Amino acid sequence: MEIALRAALIDWLSADPLLAEELNAVTEEAPLRTALPWLAIAASASTDWSSKSGPGREVRVALELHSRGDAPETAATLVAAIEARIGDLPRDRPGCRIVTSQFLRARTEQRGESRRAILLEYRFRLLSS
Repeated sequence: MEIALRAALIDWLSADPLLAEELNAVTEEAPLRTALPWLAIAASASTDWSSKSGPGREVRVALELHSRGDAPETAATLVAAIEARIGDLPRDRPGCRIVTSQFLRARTEQRGESRRAILLEYRFRLLSS
């Protein structure tokens, strides 16, 4: 379920018109040679979340947005668009259903050369269908 959710997130985020226009890449891992800004899955992990009626998983996914800018509000519009798009992710997926989707935390880090990295972490609870 974790791998399928990762693929679904990449497809869903890539299909958003605003994100497709603003981001140079939406990938499963950090791209080697892509101009900023880009979005990638930094990590994911899953644990058992089964019920009496069937198997399930709790999947935590960390997305990392890399952009350029010195101001703290850099990429605020992109972050809001990413959060909104994840909130609209269809619940019924092939092979499973997303029971809950929850934002957990964010972290912003200023890096050298006016680079900014923003980490967004989510928790998804899935039941097999």
